Amino acid sequence: MSTASLEVEVRAIAAGGDGVATLEDGRTVFIPRTAPGDRVRLRTLRLHKRFARAEIGEILSHGADRVTPPCPHYVRDRCGSCQLMHLSPEAQRAAKGRIAGDALRRIGHLDIADPVVIASPTPLGYRAKVTFAVAGGRMGYHPLGKPDAVLDIRDCLLAEPAVRRLHQAVRTAMALLPVDATRVVFRRDRHDGLHVVVRTDGKDAWTKGKALFERLGRSGVQATIWWHPEGGAPRAVAGGSQPWPATVFEQVHPAMGRMVREAALRTLGSLTGEHAWDLYAGIGETTVALVARGATVESVELDRRAVEQAEREGPDGPKRRAGLVEERIDEMQPPAVIVTNPPRSGMEPAVVDVLARSGARRIAYISCDAATLARDIARLHASYAVTSVQAFDQFPQTAHLECVALLERR
Repeated sequence: MSTASLEVEVRAIAAGGDGVATLEDGRTVFIPRTAPGDRVRLRTLRLHKRFARAEIGEILSHGADRVTPPCPHYVRDRCGSCQLMHLSPEAQRAAKGRIAGDALRRIGHLDIADPVVIASPTPLGYRAKVTFAVAGGRMGYHPLGKPDAVLDIRDCLLAEPAVRRLHQAVRTAMALLPVDATRVVFRRDRHDGLHVVVRTDGKDAWTKGKALFERLGRSGVQATIWWHPEGGAPRAVAGGSQPWPATVFEQVHPAMGRMVREAALRTLGSLTGEHAWDLYAGIGETTVALVARGATVESVELDRRAVEQAEREGPDGPKRRAGLVEERIDEMQPPAVIVTNPPRSGMEPAVVDVLARSGARRIAYISCDAATLARDIARLHASYAVTSVQAFDQFPQTAHLECVALLERR
């Protein structure tokens, strides 16, 4: 099929952020960086048995929701970190609501409308953590469709101001990074400390961490410098010796993370005197909130360092376990309510089975992937009914969103 004069009109946005159109032979074609209503001429068409992929050759007419992306890297360098920056914030949320609703109906077998997506307080400058790849003297994100290449990112507009300043300071000191560096993480923790985590794939010691710390100090930036060799433990090499490493998971969008957590807890109702499970508990923020609402709590988190941090910060009382949820969940006392916040891959079947027979009256399921949320809901259908789903634009400019589903015992 020649693309010399192949034109299509984009009708929607698919999961992952590509625009969706239909070829003359009926196959669906996925086209990155297109907006609903765009009429485009295609290039580099790649045909598969039931679908096709292509790129924009020329935009013949713009859809009403297309906007000029504020980041020069997005268009000029085809930065792959964002997928939806060419859409207005309202159109981004509408697309994400449709994606979530489609997954819940198609995979979860729910008779449900598209959830309304709650807006982020700000569409830019929200990330407390960014992770850049390092290769060939460049530090940044991968270009769209080229996971082996690295763009030199001069300024990431998604990062918080303090994280942006930290990145800018390190950009001027790239020569101090180890030659075997593969990634650099820039992060502000919840106590407002700044961190640079340098990940390497070799065995040679990094001797210039202190020099990097001093260079940043002369730029007016104070940060703890971490070295994380492949297969080894992260260690602070300059600027601090915290017992808790900056590699422990925290929400990259703290304001929206709090909003999602509060929404999940509200769905559970009164918790005074109730026993709660907090699964995939991270550093224990949900556990603290459950205790504050009068519940007794047992939690499970894979990262032992996160569990140790939660124990240090308290409160006393909750029974915190380190390990895989599927391996520790049978040790726990019967719950009245459950909060589960698994990774993007969702819950293991063994965990779903335990929840199904747990007897909990309510389950608040926090998910960063609508498809795996819908899959797990379908697996729980015989025991639990979904009574509400809320969605949150936790990651503006990208195709990702966060959902909170309330499941009640049948």
